[in-house]
Amino acid sequence: MPESADESTVDQNVQSAEVRPQKRGLRIAMTPAERDEFLAAQRTCRVATTGVDGAPHLSALWFVWDGDVLWLNSIVKSQRGTDVSRDARVSVLIDAGEGFTDLAGVEIRGRAEWVGEVPRTGEPNEELVAPETAFGNKYAGGRFGYDGRHAWLKVVPEKIVSWDFSKNKR
Repeated sequence: MPESADESTVDQNVQSAEVRPQKRGLRIAMTPAERDEFLAAQRTCRVATTGVDGAPHLSALWFVWDGDVLWLNSIVKSQRGTDVSRDARVSVLIDAGEGFTDLAGVEIRGRAEWVGEVPRTGEPNEELVAPETAFGNKYAGGRFGYDGRHAWLKVVPEKIVSWDFSKNKR
């Protein structure tokens, strides 16, 4: 595991790339405002990483979206943490709906980068103030706590795909 974000293997040039546009399903794609509202309302995402043998690993996780970046608070010594330390590529799915015309979701593909202490113990970090505040508000009654086991993964989208099947009714 990296001991700090500086030791991450993520290529910083890739992180600054523009988000590739969605090409298919544009009629049912969410607008940026709809996407932001949807992501604010959902609580659980599924994070896909690649294992050392090339097999996918999928895990559920809480998240916050700041309008540009997806923030994941991950256990450092998890399979997910091991995978992203070796291969930063991830695909994250956030979806909802029971009936076909209620289905909606967002897939975010990008690279996960450790930010701040790994694991996080509460050392001041300006970049983490907003995600920790948002996470505390969303999941913990306004308080974010440090346990020395979790750290922050920042996923800068390279591609975002969204769908809202209720738009098929219109």
